[in-house]
Amino acid sequence: MRKYRMLRQRLSLEAGFEFEPAPLATREEVEMAHSPEYVSSFLAGTLSAEAIRRIGFPWSQGLVRRTLASVGGTIAAARRAMQTGWGGTLAGGTHHAFFDYGSGYCVFNDIAVAIRGLTTRGAIARAAVVDLDVHQGDGTAALFSGDDAVLTVSVHGRNNFPFRKQVSNVDVELPDDAGDSDLFAVLDGVLARVWEFQPDVVFYQSGVDGLEEDKLGRLSLTLDGLRRRDEWVLGDCRQHGVPVVVTLGGGYADPIERTVEAHAATFLVSRQIWS
Repeated sequence: MRKYRMLRQRLSLEAGFEFEPAPLATREEVEMAHSPEYVSSFLAGTLSAEAIRRIGFPWSQGLVRRTLASVGGTIAAARRAMQTGWGGTLAGGTHHAFFDYGSGYCVFNDIAVAIRGLTTRGAIARAAVVDLDVHQGDGTAALFSGDDAVLTVSVHGRNNFPFRKQVSNVDVELPDDAGDSDLFAVLDGVLARVWEFQPDVVFYQSGVDGLEEDKLGRLSLTLDGLRRRDEWVLGDCRQHGVPVVVTLGGGYADPIERTVEAHAATFLVSRQIWS
């Protein structure tokens, strides 16, 4: 959890960033992507012990506020992206949350909620999710299964969590210890599928847990490789004139400062491309 504070402090030393507190998502917004019964039980603290264990965090009012702020931050970033071409949140990317339960430290699926909000308001007709976190975006895949208006893309570790994978529109599995060249070998084809889809907005789940020092990643990506990955994805969005929303995703390096630098690089690349 320290990485969130450290990343905020790290980017505050850079010029060109505007920080705003994340607004709390409303119950009505969250229910655009989640079961009203699940939402109500989480907010009231009446989830079963099994449901809480699956999420991985002990329930508290603090967790409720943090969760609603994380979703609200992505909603705000999406609105900013539609206005200016780019929006980012220093949290979010909670892609393991399903319609009626949370999983893997994810309570609500912020990306799904934000997309539902944009489509409900008529701001977009089509959205693409480009998920490059080392763990498959299984909740996102399930939430948009059969929805022709949303393209779900996940490039992830074959042998990593979740061990029961869902079916995205595009799934690419990397073997253990895959490095920068392995990722780059598939990225061009993945992004070609995105541009064939012609989305009105791209949600970029920019997890950095593929870093070679990451305790949970099982891949061997370098800081330079992750930076080049971000340049590729964000540069393509700019070149195609498609607004992009950057969410944070995972990162668990030892030392955690390596994760913070990798996350910071994503936003520094964004500033360079979109300023």
